[in-house]
Amino acid sequence: MTTTFIRNHQYNYIKKQSDFVLKTLRSVADRRVLETVRYSAEVNVTEAFSSLTVDQEQMLKPISTLEKAEDFQQYISGFEPYLEPFPPITLKQIQKLFPKNKKMKLPDLASFDFRYVTYLAWADIATNKLFIVYPYEGQFIGVEGRIIPTHKKGYCLFCNRQQELAFLTVKTKPELASADNIASVGQYVCIDNHGCNQSITDISSLERFVLSVQK
Repeated sequence: MTTTFIRNHQYNYIKKQSDFVLKTLRSVADRRVLETVRYSAEVNVTEAFSSLTVDQEQMLKPISTLEKAEDFQQYISGFEPYLEPFPPITLKQIQKLFPKNKKMKLPDLASFDFRYVTYLAWADIATNKLFIVYPYEGQFIGVEGRIIPTHKKGYCLFCNRQQELAFLTVKTKPELASADNIASVGQYVCIDNHGCNQSITDISSLERFVLSVQK
């Protein structure tokens, strides 16, 4: 039985490192530079994991020895059986995360390939709402916010890539605030959640945001 150990953002990071090595191979002739890039890529992909078995580490290390585009493609595709999917979730569980929104639009869970999902997100265009579900320490956190398309490109808080953004505003009540003291937090995020999930390589900013606005 295959043991999964690679989360989506780690998989994206491995792809990003692989793309950088391949690009360097195609554009740089200096062998010293190439060897430095190869070594750095190997170190980076292994350090992206808090713990690895000997076999898992040996699976990652060949990034420093690849030569051709086909080699990199095989290297990346070889990790697909080891992807750790987004934890199983039902529509009933999702509804419980948003108890105050009785008429919320629910996602089509069958449309997601959960191997490539870091955070589950879907928009309700009719109400300009964005819903986010994120797994954290064995539980799910639900975030509901209002989105306004900016029709401009910039850097997304979650994936840190330059893409068309939306401004996401989430109401949050400080723990010791009065009933009327409701603040809001706003951040620029990708308007394309699917593309964001395909690009995110670090979950630090995403987790900080989700934990700061959770109810």
